[in-house]
Amino acid sequence: MEKSKVYYTNLRTGFNNSLLDKLKRLVKTAGIGNIDFEGKYTAIKIHFGEPGNLAFLRPNYAKAIADVVKEFGGKPFLTDCNTLYVGGRKNALDHLDTAYTNGFSPFSTGCHVMIADGLKGTDEEYVPVKNGEYIKNAKIGKAIMDADIFLSLTHFKGHEATGFGGALKNIGMGCGSRAGKMEMHSAGKPHIDPNLCIACHRCEKICAHDAPSFETGKAVIDQNKCVGCGRCIGVCPKDAVLSASDESNDVLNFKIAEYSKAVLDERPNFHISLVIDVSPYCDCHAENDAAIVPDVGFFASFDPVALDVACADAVNAQPVIANSVLGEADHEGHDHFGAVSPNTNWKRCIQHAEKLGLGNSEYELIEVK
Repeated sequence: MEKSKVYYTNLRTGFNNSLLDKLKRLVKTAGIGNIDFEGKYTAIKIHFGEPGNLAFLRPNYAKAIADVVKEFGGKPFLTDCNTLYVGGRKNALDHLDTAYTNGFSPFSTGCHVMIADGLKGTDEEYVPVKNGEYIKNAKIGKAIMDADIFLSLTHFKGHEATGFGGALKNIGMGCGSRAGKMEMHSAGKPHIDPNLCIACHRCEKICAHDAPSFETGKAVIDQNKCVGCGRCIGVCPKDAVLSASDESNDVLNFKIAEYSKAVLDERPNFHISLVIDVSPYCDCHAENDAAIVPDVGFFASFDPVALDVACADAVNAQPVIANSVLGEADHEGHDHFGAVSPNTNWKRCIQHAEKLGLGNSEYELIEVK
């Protein structure tokens, strides 16, 4: 198989050559203009950052990509799906507040923000996964599936469950609805923390399968009736409904690859990853620890698998920053992400994605000045 092309530019700038200019030049050189954008709705999948976290991508980068899409006649919008966990992006209203607070407004980015799975994370489309071993029908945010073209704009960093958060993580986990995220994270179904439950009965009212009951005065979910849709998580005012989060990290990676396939199959797609502020953990945290390696640069490709491998190789080639989680680890190997999160193996996602035909782990790195 021919090697996939991954394009790269470093962070050096000069007069009349800003980082935003370099980012635009990178994606154009990588061939984004070969996509027919004219009049097409274009989803730009990005993480808006959790309140308190400062490692997420600046909105300026999102504007640069949106401007390129508009230059080619497309109709871009920034998008993400609601989170499964408690935080500042659990429903669309909080999610939009977070996006705007972190600078992702239509005025600063030149395009609108849409939360793809709706107000409570239940606006989803069931998408078949061709040759899926773990997922037969992925539950994807509807606005993402309604788009004609899909772009990912990823902050490449570490992740405590998948090793790193790259393009595949941004696509697969990020595009899952609440039920989809639960399907990836959990082999089981939600349960109730009785210490938090106030017996408001909202979970009972939202459930189409009569799974919650209140015989003990607190909600209890009948696991035999529950179908794992996650609607009860979205309506609970006290966050008393919890996901099991009991899936192994390897299987989580496999499922992320299969969700990515559901998102990308049969429509134009292109992927950009910025290897900057490489924090050890996900941007979903309400904080970010010190970067584990120096900033590297920007990468782009039509192949998300090759892109992730190229970014991982670039990070692993960097010196360790002493005052960081990685600097404090007993680390003599060549996998910085494994040293930060020893119970993970990011190669599992790559291997499974390659098996599914999502891309090629062999790549040719082409530098753009």
